[in-house]
Amino acid sequence: MRPYYDVVIMGGGPGGSSLAALLMRQGGLSVAVFEKEDFPREHIGESFAHPLIPVLEETGALEKVLASDCWVKKFGGIFQWRGQDPHVAFFDHFNTVRDGAYRWAIHVNRSEFDKILLDHARDLGAEVFEGTAVSDCTLLPDGEGQEVTLKDGRTVRAGFFVDASGRRNSIVTKKRREWLSGYRNIAIWQHYLGGKPTQTLEGDWNIFREGDMSPIGCFAFRDGWCWYIPVRKIIDGKRVTTHSIGIVTDPNILKQPGTDFTDPEVFLRTVKEVPKLKELIQDVTPIDNKMLTATNYSMINNKFADYEGRWILLGDASYFVDPLFSSGVAFATNQARAAAALIRETRREGLSEAEVRGLWKDYDTEWHGMASSFALSIDQWYYAIGKDNPESVYWNSRGTEGPAGPDHETTFQALLNTAFTPDLLQVLTQGEGLSALDVNGPFMAAYAEANDLRLDAETKVSLKENVAVLQGPALDIPGFKAAIPPNPDLMPAEEQKAIADYWDDPVRNGDLVESPLDRTLPAHRFYFTDDPEGTQVRGLDERDGAAGLWERLRKGPVLWHELVQDLDEGQQRLLKRLLHAGMLDLGARA
Repeated sequence: MRPYYDVVIMGGGPGGSSLAALLMRQGGLSVAVFEKEDFPREHIGESFAHPLIPVLEETGALEKVLASDCWVKKFGGIFQWRGQDPHVAFFDHFNTVRDGAYRWAIHVNRSEFDKILLDHARDLGAEVFEGTAVSDCTLLPDGEGQEVTLKDGRTVRAGFFVDASGRRNSIVTKKRREWLSGYRNIAIWQHYLGGKPTQTLEGDWNIFREGDMSPIGCFAFRDGWCWYIPVRKIIDGKRVTTHSIGIVTDPNILKQPGTDFTDPEVFLRTVKEVPKLKELIQDVTPIDNKMLTATNYSMINNKFADYEGRWILLGDASYFVDPLFSSGVAFATNQARAAAALIRETRREGLSEAEVRGLWKDYDTEWHGMASSFALSIDQWYYAIGKDNPESVYWNSRGTEGPAGPDHETTFQALLNTAFTPDLLQVLTQGEGLSALDVNGPFMAAYAEANDLRLDAETKVSLKENVAVLQGPALDIPGFKAAIPPNPDLMPAEEQKAIADYWDDPVRNGDLVESPLDRTLPAHRFYFTDDPEGTQVRGLDERDGAAGLWERLRKGPVLWHELVQDLDEGQQRLLKRLLHAGMLDLGARA
């Protein structure tokens, strides 16, 4: 072990190992990974969302994963959530139907999958220390990094410290996480032999059946919901396909008579009565007679990155949300991709201190926005289900209605895609169009009511006096690679074709598509002059039309209807964000 590393990563799960691999491929850095356990080890979370695949391709680990026998290809989801036919969709369903290219992810045996990724980081030159726990870290006196203390008392210095340790309270923030949502869940599960594939379910609705394409199966019942995931495991020396069957419920329900799902007999009796799921599992037998459990709830740290402290949080160490849409590992690995870009740009010569701080703000602000909107939308989904199950203790304790309204189908599509755009709420409300920004439109009417404003054709808008703009580079975080915008017309046809070709074989076609995080983009950052480190609204010039909007606003008050009538979709989103941040003055009148 060296006395100093450019980057020390705490945690060797998919997020930590992906970051280590990405940093080694960038070159020029010494990287250490400290993992408290010895791999392989069991872990919850066996089914993934498709934004994971491009990160594995960029780390170089995808080819090794596909060469193993620990995975099953995954094409989307079947969600039996009401009495009618299930919700079903391919990943990025509309674009898949449009261009015929199936976006895909994988179901995996996590113990093998995680070990492949950690070993890959080691193969690339990262120094990996398994069975080595980190107990503390402290900012060095010169402010140029962290001193990391291991549980055995040894210390090592780090230029940057990354906490990818999972759900424990962060040792860098020294604070307990805040609740991200009102629900509190527990997951109970085991692996079973003898289950039928989810895609064999009968019904005209089953879009996966004809091509024998595996989806995840999620099935609601009175006391919660169940997952059903194919998992390739080695049992008695032979590779077999098991199925992970789990129940997500409220811990209080376990105390009621007949619903202690930690009892294997009660668990199996219950899942064999769940609609649709029961058609797949009548002949299953468990591989172990003890149920596995884990808490599943949504929590978030108040800060994901600190330039002064030289630390970054990623994966569950930053936030974690309900597992309903298999988002955790895709989020963690894409955060790793963003963190690698952040470290790359921080070390690059030619950037001012203010520009570097802006990039760190990007990581913190944009991932916070993703976490909050994703959790809010799951709450909205639960709320809609609860209205259909008035007798259920579980469903009536789930979340509240979100601002986008209980649009079940739109929410389902966006969440299954793991919110592949930075602004999930924009996806859910895109049908409003420009009318939302009319003074009589739904968005502005709600804004005026909330802020006790009178809006009409004579209303003028300007930036508040204490709002200024800093121009400079930005990172397009979260920056999911190989994703087409919700409105495909915003992307040139040749780029859309390249993405379709990419998904046919990401290993071979990795160079066809550029990652949004390969380079910085020109941006305008709106901030309050009396609190420059506080709230900031970043607009990318290329996507959000930030330069044009700034030119219109900086000249002084302008009639609201004249301003909004020429805005494109990106500028509309940016204007909404400025309103939410309290940076616009709508008090002036013509």
